Amino acid sequence: MSLAILWLRRDLRLSDNPALAKALAAHARVLPVYIHAPDEEAPWQPGAATRWWLHHALADLAAQLDGRLLIRRGPSLETLCALVAESGAAAVYWNRLYEPAAIARDSEIKRALRAAGTDADSGNAALLFEPWTVHNRQDRPFRVFTPFWKQLLSIGLPHSPHAVPALADRLVTRAAFARLDGAALDELGLLPQIPWDAQMAATWQVSRAGAEARLDEFLATDVRHYAHGRDVPAADQVSRLSPYLHFGQLGPREVVAACRGHRQAAADFLRELGWREFAHHLLYHFPHTADAAMDARFDGFPWRDDDAQLQAWQRGATGVPLVDAGMRQLWATGWMHNRVRMIVASYLTKNLLLPWQAGARWFWDTLVDADLASNSLGWQWTAGCGADAAPYFRVFNPVLQGQKFDKAGAYVRRWVPEIAALPDNWLQRPWEAPDDALAAAGVCLGDDYPRPLVDLKASRQRALDAWATVK
Repeated sequence: MSLAILWLRRDLRLSDNPALAKALAAHARVLPVYIHAPDEEAPWQPGAATRWWLHHALADLAAQLDGRLLIRRGPSLETLCALVAESGAAAVYWNRLYEPAAIARDSEIKRALRAAGTDADSGNAALLFEPWTVHNRQDRPFRVFTPFWKQLLSIGLPHSPHAVPALADRLVTRAAFARLDGAALDELGLLPQIPWDAQMAATWQVSRAGAEARLDEFLATDVRHYAHGRDVPAADQVSRLSPYLHFGQLGPREVVAACRGHRQAAADFLRELGWREFAHHLLYHFPHTADAAMDARFDGFPWRDDDAQLQAWQRGATGVPLVDAGMRQLWATGWMHNRVRMIVASYLTKNLLLPWQAGARWFWDTLVDADLASNSLGWQWTAGCGADAAPYFRVFNPVLQGQKFDKAGAYVRRWVPEIAALPDNWLQRPWEAPDDALAAAGVCLGDDYPRPLVDLKASRQRALDAWATVK
């Protein structure tokens, strides 16, 4: 009775898991293993918020596997080779990752295992189309989203996920599992030592059941309003599926399949799934864009260096209510509405003229859905230095954005309660409010709420002047 090792990473589900399906098709028993080796992901080791999510996702998967998820720590190749020797496994299966460091590591592991006489096979659980399978008419990678998305639609989005396999008698036996040394999940140190995660725990159901419930709820209600709701941060009419997709608790083929009964209503939402695909397409073909601009003109851009302003932005203390609301939502819940992500990114890179890499690093540490490809694309798009980027001269005015997309002020009032009593007319621009309005609301600028770090109009012009030096 041959045994296969299923090496799990960010594919933490049993349904539509190609590596698991292949292992079950070729072997009598499967040993699921998770190897904790964060140093191998340098320089992009998981941030604090993603470590928090990972802990709970692994706990949920272990429960689905009736406790038979082996957890080990150490170098992946060394750990897999040792486990092959201990278990007598004939093969190792996994699903591919697409970040540059992961590709290099996995390629070396596959070569080493095969050279040692162990079968090694990998599949695709994370994407609809792997980056090297899509190209333009010149047989080159796409650099603009719209033709990329049209190409995917012309091919046809995959919508036939693998069913959940019957695992009752296919997992490694309890006796064999007990003979293998493993680490306890708590030993990985993924949870914070200081309990700052209470609101995150209240916000998210980190489980496969939570992913399914959220997808079902979204398609039954909010998907009809998505085209409008994705721009209104207080409406909460977005999917919130990104962390489930990132950790593989939900697969993109499953999402497409679920949307088939909502074709017209789900069209805009599926387009956003296309942006996720485009992000991985770009990072695969242009791996330097995790740290450097796609547009080489920005190599000489005169970014500023101001730790005090960066920290004020991180803390949600810029004095601009919509920016501060977004940054506080991020800190409390590990997530931020997409419209607000663009606004806070524009404020950092254009009004404060601080480098997009600093913002990307902060998002990396604080987002539960921190994904290297999507994070890099999003920040470069807003900064104006990426593929298919917004023009550099497009500077989001956070006051106008708040007045348009948070008209009643519900979003700002929730996350910036110290100015909640201000009337709608002044809520998005308290520094312009007359003294009597501030006094009536119990707001003293500089004490209860900070004055703006910069003048929005003057800082916009400063950004345009900086752009003129490199354009």
